[in-house]
Amino acid sequence: MHALDERDLAILKAVAANGRITKVELAERIGLSPSPAWTRLKRLEAAGLIEGYGARLNLRKLGPSVTVFVAAELGEHNAASFQGFEKAMQSWDEVVACWALGGGFDYLLQIVTRDIESYQALIDHMLEARIGLARYFTYIVTKPVKGPELPPLDLLFGD
Repeated sequence: MHALDERDLAILKAVAANGRITKVELAERIGLSPSPAWTRLKRLEAAGLIEGYGARLNLRKLGPSVTVFVAAELGEHNAASFQGFEKAMQSWDEVVACWALGGGFDYLLQIVTRDIESYQALIDHMLEARIGLARYFTYIVTKPVKGPELPPLDLLFGD
C-alpha cells in the first residue's frame, strides 16, 4: 500500500477523467509546476497505481452490439478448475471483463457481442471447450443506466 497525499489523489482523479491531460493542465489542477507534477505522475505509474490509459467508446454509435452479464458456476471447485477457467477467459475477446466472486456464483462475466446469436455461439463454444462451466445465467443489458465512472477516490481515501 502506498501513502498518497492530496496531490497524488488529485493526479489520479485527473488522469482517470482524462488520460490525455497535458503536463501543464495537470500541474494547474494540482497546484504545482509542470516538472514536479509530471515527476509525481511518473512515480504513480512506476508504483503500478496507474495500469494504463484508454478511451471510452460509444458502442451504440459504432454499430449493433449487445452487452450480456453471465453468472457462471463451475462444476468442480479446486485450484486447477479455477485456474483453467480463468486462463480460458483470456482467449475470448468478447469477454471484456471477468470477476471471481465469493458467494453463490463463481464468476461474473461481461460479454459484448454483435447480437444474441453471436453471444449464444460463444456460450456454445465455451461449453464445447470443456473449461469447467457447469451452469450459467444470462442477463441481457437493455439500457445503460450508469456506466464505468471514475473510482470514488475521495470515499476510498478521504478523511
